[in-house]
Order: sequence, then C-alpha cells, then structure tokens
Amino acid sequence: MQKHRIILIALFFATLFYSCSEQKKEETKARGIWTKEQANDWYKQQKWLVGVNFTPANAINQLEMWQADTYDTATIDKELGWAADLGMTTVRVYLHDALYEQDSVGFLNRIDSFLSIAKKRNIKPLLVIFDSCWDPFYKLGKQRDPLPFKHNSGWVQSPGQVALKDSLQYPRLERYVKGLVKHFANDDRILGWDVWNEPDNMTGPSYEKVETPDKVALVLPLLEKTFAWARSVNPSQPLTSGIWSGDWSSEDKLKPIEKLQLEQSDVITFHNYDTPEEFEKRIKWLQRYGKPLICTEYMARPNGSTFAGFLPIAEKYNVGMINWGFVDGKTQTKYPWDTWTKNYTSEPPVWFHEILKADGSPYRKEETDLIRSMTGAKPVK
Repeated sequence: MQKHRIILIALFFATLFYSCSEQKKEETKARGIWTKEQANDWYKQQKWLVGVNFTPANAINQLEMWQADTYDTATIDKELGWAADLGMTTVRVYLHDALYEQDSVGFLNRIDSFLSIAKKRNIKPLLVIFDSCWDPFYKLGKQRDPLPFKHNSGWVQSPGQVALKDSLQYPRLERYVKGLVKHFANDDRILGWDVWNEPDNMTGPSYEKVETPDKVALVLPLLEKTFAWARSVNPSQPLTSGIWSGDWSSEDKLKPIEKLQLEQSDVITFHNYDTPEEFEKRIKWLQRYGKPLICTEYMARPNGSTFAGFLPIAEKYNVGMINWGFVDGKTQTKYPWDTWTKNYTSEPPVWFHEILKADGSPYRKEETDLIRSMTGAKPVK
C-alpha cells in the first residue's frame, strides 16, 4: 500500500511539473513579426480604412474618456454613429497604463463595452497602448478644465515621466501590456495595436521646460520591450508604431528609434501634416517595405493637409487614412499648435482639426460630402 501511495504521489508531481512546463512554454511562445505576405493578406481582408483619432467631445484626454465616473456610452455611441454615417471603418483610440493599474477589470470591461458599440457601427478600432505627447505628469481622478483657446491643453502622456525614469515600474508596465493585449488577443472587433504614439516626441513648446532631456534614450529600449511584451501573448491583430518626422528616404537616414519602429511593425504606419506633395513623397519612400501603409494622423487645414488634398492620393496608393480630430469638444484641437506660443482670444479663422461641430453638423459640408463620396456612404439629403 505504501509503495502504491509513493507511486501515485510521484505521478501527481510529474503531471503537475509537465503541466507547468507546458504552460510556461505557451506563455513564452511569441509569434514572429509578420512577413510582407502575412501583412498584405491581412490588409486585403479589410475595407478601405478611413477614420478619425477618436476622443468623445466631453473628454479632455484618455483618462476622462475611460475612467468609470466619466465613461459615457451615450456620447460614444452618438459620435461613432456620426462617424459611421460618413462611411468610416475605423477609429484610433488612446488607452493609458494608469487606468489598468487603478482597476484592470473595470478598464478591460469598459474597453469591451466600447468595442461592442463600435462593432454595432461596423467600426474596428486601432488601440494605442503608450503615448509620448503633451503633459508628462498625469493625475487620475477629476481632470482639469480646458485652458481657453488652447490646443489639447489636458492631454497626458503614458506611461508618463515618473514611470519612464523609474525602471522599478517597468514590471507594472509589462503587466499592463501583456494583460491588455492577451485579454483581446483573438478579438476580431479590434483592427490592431498601435504600440506607442510618437515615441520620440519631445513635446515642443508645450511642456519642454519640464520634459526630461534623456527621454528618447529612456523610451528606445522600453519601446523594444513593449513590442516584445505585446507579441509574447500572440495577438491575432497587427502591431505597429508610426514614424512621424524626419527623412525616411533611405535606411541610413533613419534615426535608431525609427528603424526599430519600422522593423518591429507588422504593418507600416506614419503621420503627415504637410502638403499633398510631401504626403505622396513619403508614401513612395515607405513603399520599399512592401507592407500595407496606414496614415494614422493627418489633416491640419492651414498646413495644406486637407481631405481634398490627401484622400485621392491615399486611394490611388491604397493607403489607410485616420485624421486627427472629429467633434469639436474639450480637446480644443480646432485651435492650432501655436496656441502654446501665441495669444488667442477667439476661434481661429480656419479650424486646425475637427470635422463636426458639437451638434454633429459639418464644419465644412464640402468636406463631409467628399468623405462620403470616397467611402461610398449614402449622401445626406
């Protein structure tokens, strides 16, 4: 009897060891970066990607959009309905690591709710995990009111300067990335994961006095880790991080962080707020990678970056297009970037971003007519 008991105990521990080993293997098995063939096969399955960077009009930033007290399904549903009426097929939406740390279950549930609303409108969101733009010091809870006439006066970075400079917080960031992506790894409501928005952005005149000078040196290795963390849970959706400035005409002109972004991205994303000629030139530069191209930020009217100038070029080259700004609201991005260096006391003569007024009517009807005609949406009578 004693002998049988010993054998049973041994078998139990052997089975347990095997199970743990197999689980460990599964957890550490990361998929590779998509080949050109894999990326293009995925892209062929998508409708032409036309959409907006989406923050509901009643949220000043990512925190106010997603926190439990201010998460507003009615406004989100209404505004995504307006996007669907324009024939839009995607929206780019920013998340934040502090929300996961605060209440991971609640945050994931709210993302799930958002995805359900978007699916009802036949919109597949591109979710942004980290962001290096604007205020380096976020605070959870009630967000500040917009500064009058100021562009994006309440937007905050993720992970933020404190965490970026403290490697002891990196395990927390790893849990966020892995937990988030794993939870939705096989969710076909999601278009993809934008791993880090403008990772080397030094914030310009808005916050340069408080920005850490070694920011890019800190972000570069963390960006590489973030790609690895996200890929380790084997997401079915593509990973990407968009390049946004500089000379991309050849490999030897790329900055190290741009090389990393392009090498690690399953599909290529980029930003451009310049003229149509510059936009087309950059598309041609990026075609050498042989992967799908998606412009995840554009449209700044005074710069010459317009729907009329850009959408026909994008259609010609089969480039996905996601403009900045949708409904005029608390982000105040109808005001230009230079509101951080100039005094504005009234609405700008030409809106910088945004497509719709607060009531859903178009800022310029010729723009919404053009968008509808190019997406195949029914015209408004």
